Amino acid sequence: MKRITLVLAFIGMITLNGCTVNEDNGSNIDNDTISEVFRYNGVNFAPNSYSVILEFPYAIYESDMALVYRLTQDVDGTMVWKLLPEAYYFDDGTLSYRYDFNFTRVDARVYMEGYNLWELSSSERLNQSLRVVIIPGFFANRMAKPVDFSDYNAVIKHYNIDDSKEIVVK
Repeated sequence: MKRITLVLAFIGMITLNGCTVNEDNGSNIDNDTISEVFRYNGVNFAPNSYSVILEFPYAIYESDMALVYRLTQDVDGTMVWKLLPEAYYFDDGTLSYRYDFNFTRVDARVYMEGYNLWELSSSERLNQSLRVVIIPGFFANRMAKPVDFSDYNAVIKHYNIDDSKEIVVK
């Protein structure tokens, strides 16, 4: 009798070990795998520091990745977005200036660096449009098929982001 009880207990442990818990809270929102786009219009790189702080509408997860794109041109209604860092060089190959960024869970600091930034045309420093694309770190680090982050449209397609629903931050 003791053996039968022991066998039944062993079988019970094996079958219960295979159970999983569904952590669905009833909503159809998957909070840990949401990719989003934040848009910032009218961004000015002022001569005091040539940098701006783009505050996110809410804190992102610690593992998330932020990509910052700058609108470089609008060709017949098609916007061309370039991934930062973005550098421009003199004819002799030395760095003239560049846009770059770093980010935290609550904001991104976008800045310009280079030589004689005050001599740049206002179209390079003032009234810039920037997009911050938030990508869950889980996806960014475990992609079977890598995506070209420099291609804004490829990133949007790869992560199934509807950028028409971008959050415009004032």
